[in-house]
Amino acid sequence: MKYVLCILIGYLIGAINPSYIIGKIRGVDIRQKGSKNAGASNALILFGKALGIGCALFDIAKATFAIWLCGKLFPELTYSFAVTGVACILGHVFPFYMKFRGGKGLACLGGMILAFDWRVFLIMLAAEIVVAIVTDYICFVPLTASAVFPIVYGIMRQDAWGALIIALILPLMLYKHMENLKRIKQKTEMPFSFLWKKEKALEKTNITKE
Repeated sequence: MKYVLCILIGYLIGAINPSYIIGKIRGVDIRQKGSKNAGASNALILFGKALGIGCALFDIAKATFAIWLCGKLFPELTYSFAVTGVACILGHVFPFYMKFRGGKGLACLGGMILAFDWRVFLIMLAAEIVVAIVTDYICFVPLTASAVFPIVYGIMRQDAWGALIIALILPLMLYKHMENLKRIKQKTEMPFSFLWKKEKALEKTNITKE
């Protein structure tokens, strides 16, 4: 029952989607505009850098908070961290009130890593920035991070079962980013360099703010 509560808490907190909420306030369904993703990256495209970064920070914080809360409520649970973190990402990706069409979970994964160890978070953040710059595509970041983090967790915690639970994130990330990989092949995916070459990036792709 305590693990069920961890799942419910993680899912419900994860389902709070600031990008979607801001879009609704502005009379826009973020899933129908820009890159058509209800996440911070699309909020950045549609609403600007300040709101985009704000949404990303909120999504990171909600995962960290959910894991911290369940850790405080149920300190005796061995797999509280893994179960709550995965549930939070699932809540973000499949929110019930959005007909299970949410974001892609990258920022929530970042929040999960931050809740695990801030030093691991900073190291992985630096490594993933390199990945994004070298490939010029942000979608490689969640794919590599979701593959590496379960290994890091398993080694540092000596917890194979917890690592296997966290590894469930990888197929989820692959599923959610299949369209991005297809667009990369078609050369229509928004590049990471959008952050400093906005007009050029928009011109190269079929993504518009309309």
